[in-house]
Amino acid sequence: MPRRIDPDTIGFLISDVARLLRAEFDRRTSDAGLGLSPGEARALSHVARAGSVRQSVLAERMGVEAMTLSTYVDKLEARGLVERTPDPSDRRAKLVGITDAAEPVLEDIIRISAALRSDMSGGLAPEKVDELREMLKQIRANLVEMKPECSRKSSAA
Repeated sequence: MPRRIDPDTIGFLISDVARLLRAEFDRRTSDAGLGLSPGEARALSHVARAGSVRQSVLAERMGVEAMTLSTYVDKLEARGLVERTPDPSDRRAKLVGITDAAEPVLEDIIRISAALRSDMSGGLAPEKVDELREMLKQIRANLVEMKPECSRKSSAA
């Protein structure tokens, strides 16, 4: 008899919610007439969130291949929304940062994101949404701590 996998484990639920959230964000940004592909809108949002950051770091955070991100950044740079500058700690690397011209586009993305957050949390009390956010932040911190390149803190126990 085949094993039954519980479809409602926290990992599956987070994956499902992330996939559905991304698809809805993509649909809404496409429909908004921003002149950006959904991937470009996500890339611009991630650059704004991270500040001036290496492309390799940005690709990892977004969960995309470096070449995919490079294409997004090329298009955003051509529109004057981001700029690449030399990384002072490694001349071979480039940092990506937003420009002032990105602000109106980011305002549209922020508006779309806020409406999406409101719609997806419909029926939930605001304090429950805040509680969920705090729990997810703790789970994220726990997972970051598990990454091999992170130094493990010694337990006081």
